[in-house]
Amino acid sequence: MEQLPQLLAEYGAWALFLTVLLEQLGMPIPALPVLLVAGAAAADDPMYGVLSLFLAIIASTMGDFAWYAAGRRYGGRVLKTLCRISLSPDSCVRKTENTFERRGVATLVIAKFVPGLSTLAPPLAGAIGLRQTTFLVYNGAGAALWAGTGLIAGLLLHRQIDGVLAWMSKLGGAALALMGGLFAIYLGYRLWDRYRLRALFSRTRISPQELAEWLTTGHAPLILDARSVLARDLDRRRIPGARIVDMESLDLVLPTIPRDRDVVVYCSCPNDASAVQVAWRLARIGHKRVRPLAGAYSTPYSYSTKCEQGQRQLPDMLFNLF
Repeated sequence: MEQLPQLLAEYGAWALFLTVLLEQLGMPIPALPVLLVAGAAAADDPMYGVLSLFLAIIASTMGDFAWYAAGRRYGGRVLKTLCRISLSPDSCVRKTENTFERRGVATLVIAKFVPGLSTLAPPLAGAIGLRQTTFLVYNGAGAALWAGTGLIAGLLLHRQIDGVLAWMSKLGGAALALMGGLFAIYLGYRLWDRYRLRALFSRTRISPQELAEWLTTGHAPLILDARSVLARDLDRRRIPGARIVDMESLDLVLPTIPRDRDVVVYCSCPNDASAVQVAWRLARIGHKRVRPLAGAYSTPYSYSTKCEQGQRQLPDMLFNLF
């Protein structure tokens, strides 16, 4: 961090532009420290602050539009890829969907202030078919608010920032080692938690083909639909007899699930994440016969006018039951 002033002094606001662009494209490069240092530098040169704001907005918009275009073209496949590399696959898409449900396109204005939402909001906006002009207007407003907040904070705290940079410079490698160690502990915990949930139900998942056969035997299990409201609105098909459960009210719903029945949980999220989460919560309160649906239900994004691609993702035996 102590090298940021030298970096900005040597390459100017273009270093800020590149940092913001790479962060918005998904690289693990934090842009906020660069914005703060640029804001501190603007205390001596106000025009530098104006240029930094302009370039940050352009860089952020370019990176976000790339994800928006990918989401519009490839739909759920982009979200699935992002969630595979996410440290919190159980919540990465779900939280973004819930925020879109509550706030609509205004989500794009606040997205950059919420970890995880910043990365997933643009491709989700493209996947659900948000108009390009609407996306650019709201996302641009969010980029301006985010970059402006960072620059203004740096401007107001420029004396303190200079002091922190000097302190970091004195610590040198020790400061980097401390931050690296803390990050490694956090990363290890999240990876372990992710592996634990996957391993818990890896052998008990039920395939769509098995569920389709089960539904025709007359001994059908209790089926729980754990999709979000947005996902259900985009694709209104349901497995026959499925009971809707909302993740936000699980504490009220799960105790009403009878323990003497087989239970199958399905969702539309990548990695069966919400289905696994519901199954885990049921297992914690004593359910012994609960199974997530492997492969999830069809991913509904980008099928606003037709569901042909979603239909191809469903096995025929299960789809024909709708």
